[in-house]
Amino acid sequence: MCGHCCSAPSLDQVPASLIPCLDSKVTMEAGGLPLELWRMILAYLHLPDLGRCSLVCRAWYELILSLDSTRWRQLCLGCTECRHPNWPNQPDVEPESWREAFKQHYLASKTWTKNALDLESSVCFSLFRRRRERRTLSVGPGHEFDSLGSALAMASLYDRIVLFPGVYEEQGEIILKVPVEIVGHGKLGEVALLASIDQHCSTTRLCNLVFMPAWFSPFMFKTTSGHVQFDNCNFENGHIQVHGPGTCQVKFCTFKNTHVFLHNVPLCVLENCEFVGSENNSVTVEGHPSADKNWAYKYLLGLIKSSPSVLPTEDSDSLMSLDLESRDQAWSPRTCDIVIEGSQSPTSPVSSSPKPGSKTGSQEAEVGSDGERVAQTPDSSDGGLSPGGEDEDEDQLTYRLSYQVQGPRPVLGGSFLGPPLPGASIQLPSCLVLNSLQQELQRDKEAMALASSIQGCLIRKCLFRDGKGGVFVCSYGRAKMEGNIFRNLTYAVRCIHNSKIVMLRNDVHRCRAAGIFLRLEGGGLIAGNNIYHNAEAGVDIRKKANPLILCNQIHHGLRSGIVVLGNGKGIIRNNQIFSNKEAGIYILYHGNPVVSGNHIFKGRAAGIAVNENGKGLITENVIRENQWGGVDIRRGGVPVLRSNLICFGYSDGVVVGDEGRGLIEGNTIYANKGCGVWMMSSSLPHVTSNHISYNGLYGVAVFSQKEGSGEFPGGHGVQENFSEDGDAILWETELEKDDDPLRRPVTTALVESNSINHNGASGLYVQSSEALHVVTNVIHANGDRGITVAQSSQLTRVANNSISCNRQSGVKVEAQCKVELRGNGIYDNRGHGIITKGDSTVVVENDIIGNRGSGLQLLPRSDTKVIKNRIHSFRAYGIAVRGRAKALVQENIIFQGKTNKTIFQQISNNRECIMQNNKVLVFKKKCDTWRLVNPPARPHLENSLRGPTAAHSGQKVTAMASRITARVEGGYHSNRSIFCTIL
Repeated sequence: MCGHCCSAPSLDQVPASLIPCLDSKVTMEAGGLPLELWRMILAYLHLPDLGRCSLVCRAWYELILSLDSTRWRQLCLGCTECRHPNWPNQPDVEPESWREAFKQHYLASKTWTKNALDLESSVCFSLFRRRRERRTLSVGPGHEFDSLGSALAMASLYDRIVLFPGVYEEQGEIILKVPVEIVGHGKLGEVALLASIDQHCSTTRLCNLVFMPAWFSPFMFKTTSGHVQFDNCNFENGHIQVHGPGTCQVKFCTFKNTHVFLHNVPLCVLENCEFVGSENNSVTVEGHPSADKNWAYKYLLGLIKSSPSVLPTEDSDSLMSLDLESRDQAWSPRTCDIVIEGSQSPTSPVSSSPKPGSKTGSQEAEVGSDGERVAQTPDSSDGGLSPGGEDEDEDQLTYRLSYQVQGPRPVLGGSFLGPPLPGASIQLPSCLVLNSLQQELQRDKEAMALASSIQGCLIRKCLFRDGKGGVFVCSYGRAKMEGNIFRNLTYAVRCIHNSKIVMLRNDVHRCRAAGIFLRLEGGGLIAGNNIYHNAEAGVDIRKKANPLILCNQIHHGLRSGIVVLGNGKGIIRNNQIFSNKEAGIYILYHGNPVVSGNHIFKGRAAGIAVNENGKGLITENVIRENQWGGVDIRRGGVPVLRSNLICFGYSDGVVVGDEGRGLIEGNTIYANKGCGVWMMSSSLPHVTSNHISYNGLYGVAVFSQKEGSGEFPGGHGVQENFSEDGDAILWETELEKDDDPLRRPVTTALVESNSINHNGASGLYVQSSEALHVVTNVIHANGDRGITVAQSSQLTRVANNSISCNRQSGVKVEAQCKVELRGNGIYDNRGHGIITKGDSTVVVENDIIGNRGSGLQLLPRSDTKVIKNRIHSFRAYGIAVRGRAKALVQENIIFQGKTNKTIFQQISNNRECIMQNNKVLVFKKKCDTWRLVNPPARPHLENSLRGPTAAHSGQKVTAMASRITARVEGGYHSNRSIFCTIL
């Protein structure tokens, strides 16, 4: 049957213009037979007869095409020169068209003869020459020739040599001097050839053979300039070698412990092949593609372009991007009115600006704008205030403040402003849905050019399994891999020494090391792949490798999803990285990728870890539901973390550990069970313009833990071994200098211009022995105090913040703390405005208005300077001094809160409390209105804001990753991140 296939006319050779001219009277109805019966009859025809029938008329042509699932399927599967079209990866899946699959194989099988007409040197004689018929030479017992060598000695151009079943062992090297076709007769495996073949002719084809190396050479076949075509062959325990400008075309072949070496090839095609049990690399592509190209290059290129590809088609879907508003536009100045009215019960301040003397139910309903109306008594640790039990008449006074709490707008434009619903599934807004690969390629023309390029070696629909290595590309080599499966290997693909790879829609899984490994300035495009269950990283990037990693699924790895180290770079965009045992992305040893638009979720460790001088631009990612910190920065890591959504983590949102640094800007950190941001002040991070809300513990927690920081529980302090070929230490000699002029140096930990609201504990908790600046933040409606300073041996500067509507006091300063409070607006907190035990507290030029407790509570043994503040308490004292407190109260404006309350409470025998030049305002009639003017209500933010501190592109990023172990600390007053302790 296969012989008939080769002599049959191609169906596409019939011009469409001739079909209407055929005798249309000869139709299927002429015999009066139904179509089903005609199909049954035609199912017995051979391929040449089917071709003739298709020429009768259009109706017959369409009838022949309708035999796709019957006769065409039989012809395709019955041909000994090919296998199932989806072998070896999906042999149980039928192709879209059996006829089309058969046609593609037929055309491919004829590529080796395309130069036949070019052999005659004379153009004139070629017009009159007669076409020589191809001879068939038979080799085997009882046939014309006993050995392949003797048949080749008698062969002419394009003769066909048929080897009948048996084992043929050649004792010397076979040199192919003329183009021939060598075919095994019978089923695959019945003809075995033990030989070393060296091709010196322009073209040859070998089919249906089992190749084994001869006793004197491991090379089974090699060529340097010609074209070789292998169809339906098996290769065992040897080598295949092709040097440029030579080319090869390999289809439906099995390689068992066989190494294919391609050196400087302009174009080679390996399609529908199986590579099994290799002791080294299965395929090696070395050297830049040769500029010299043989005759077959253009035909191979045309064949590739005409065959179906896994490259996605262009999609016109619109692209969606995150819209981060400018921080300067997010703030608005505020005015503050204190309106004294009678005949009302005490309420919280409203957020709108009422006219003096007006009161409406709608204004009452706008209290706080955060939905909290909890009438909670401040705890005894804040001074023991008890609003009940005092004589209060019904004719009480109230006030209204017209301010609105404002802060940096979240990245998502309000999508994550409400409280999370327990047990509800996570619904991301449409702007955060990942783009398809088609959309990304349409958006990135450089990526599209890479995906469409064909150069070097094309490996398509192959299976690599149960061996050491898959594909090794080195020394400026070029390789493209489409739709392959790599499984149970040591590694799938290695790309080194300035080589480039393109990987599209491959399956890479169960590798014993990293799945895809790039180093020494290797690069290319890795897109649309499924990378999972690998023992090491799914993708390993090091030593200045710079790939584009796009739209992949990288999941269920036994270590990390992606590792970038040793000056590795790269763009990691629009991937799904999930359920990995360690960090979704590790950046270390001066790794410096751009990580953008990825979904990193459900990891068993951190979402992204940046360690050991790692850098990087990490922007617009969704990092959610990870067991440890969403982003973990330690040990010299200095990334730029900008405009990410970090949410629903089982620990903290962002962890900045020992010696971690970097810029954390414009992120939405939402509904994590631990802290929003947990950091060590010694690490000198810059936390700015983030929206930190609805986290289970603190919004921002700042600790200092130098002592004992090198001891870790459980004895798990074993560092990860990221070395390969024993060269881990050599990276240090190649490290790039940190010469980024756009990165502003930070000498003090800085928490600036953040919106910190609705967190379970204090908005900001400080337990630090280093200096800290807290500037221009909005700290609102947190479940405990606004700011708690538990330890501060060096100065903690709190300036120009809005601290409002927190469930306890606005600010609490513990004993032996040094704190400066300047220019803050402290409004409507449910405890005291400020309560201090500190031995060096400076309270200067603040507006402390409308808090449920006293404006200021100075506790025993505190030392406080209270200068030029405006103070008002709704129910209690403006300033309350308890015990032997030392204080200087000077040049303050204190508003009366109630008729029966004094404005200032002081222990009579306390001579260390000095009052000087304070102004006390007492209302005279119910229509009095007090306004905060000259200056207007604090904080004054318009002059305090800073522009972006780092460029949005080209940022470097570095860090070394260590193993991380989970550690649950009791309560939220621990000085460790609740789950993360670096080992």
